[in-house]
Amino acid sequence: MATIGWIGLGNMGGPMTANLVKAGHAVRGFDLSPAALTAAAASGLTPATSIADAVAGADVVFTMLPRGEHALAVYLGEGGVLESAAPGTLLVDSSTIDMDSARKLHDAAAEAGFRFVDAPVSGGISGAEAGTLTFMIGGDPASVAAASVFIEPMSANIIPTGAATTGQAAKICNNLMLFINLAGAAEGAVLADRLGLDKQVFWDIASVSSGDSWALRTWYPVAGVVPSSAANRDFAPTFTAELANKDINLAVAAANATNTPLEIGEHVQQLMQRLIDAGEGARDCSAIVKLVDGTLGATAASPAAATDPAPTPAPHA
Repeated sequence: MATIGWIGLGNMGGPMTANLVKAGHAVRGFDLSPAALTAAAASGLTPATSIADAVAGADVVFTMLPRGEHALAVYLGEGGVLESAAPGTLLVDSSTIDMDSARKLHDAAAEAGFRFVDAPVSGGISGAEAGTLTFMIGGDPASVAAASVFIEPMSANIIPTGAATTGQAAKICNNLMLFINLAGAAEGAVLADRLGLDKQVFWDIASVSSGDSWALRTWYPVAGVVPSSAANRDFAPTFTAELANKDINLAVAAANATNTPLEIGEHVQQLMQRLIDAGEGARDCSAIVKLVDGTLGATAASPAAATDPAPTPAPHA
């Protein structure tokens, strides 16, 4: 069993470390939030007092952070991972971040003598808790193979994606499709209701027909149809509108950098921004249905290039 250092113990990182502990690994973790540290400790993690403390003696270091600027600060900053971990340590970044930041992390890690992979995940909080996440791993084949051994207790699928940063590319494109599908499910659900269809009957049809999607089966934004839907709990967040907006903005930025038109994606980004502008940013992103059924007062569209919400502090010492 390995010694694992972990930075970032939020809604995803906390349950992911719990599964590593269950698998027999010794996990030492750090987060700026005392509440997050306490919750993770209750699942067997050893709380660390700093990044340096978390990575000391680690065989592998995982990071799960909100944004590219946070990941850069945690790895490259004073007292950060590259300064504090032993040279040659395997580094795994499971954050969902922009392509430029991912490239900088790969390059800086290689220059400092570390093995590094970008390994973002799909499956949400429920997948993190159940240990059924999908990991998309970019990097050199030897490092990807080494990381996969540690990832196994947290995952149902481990998919090597190719060279450095391709894990992030896969995650960005996947989430773009997810939020487009969510918007489609919301529009279809509202229209079906207004045409007189029973909500369960319509879902039963769509879920086995060409309207099917992961968003429809898991995040269906109508209460009383899908047990995992946030609509059952007044849109208490499983994946906030702010995070959804952050992720779809990553896709928009990547599209701009590659001269790829995203007419549908940009429109869905505007819808997420409208939720934020209406004060719903901390609610579940499936509250997008409120823009379709008229229960949310925000009606003015925001520009396609709307900025992300203000970043949260990076968990560094």
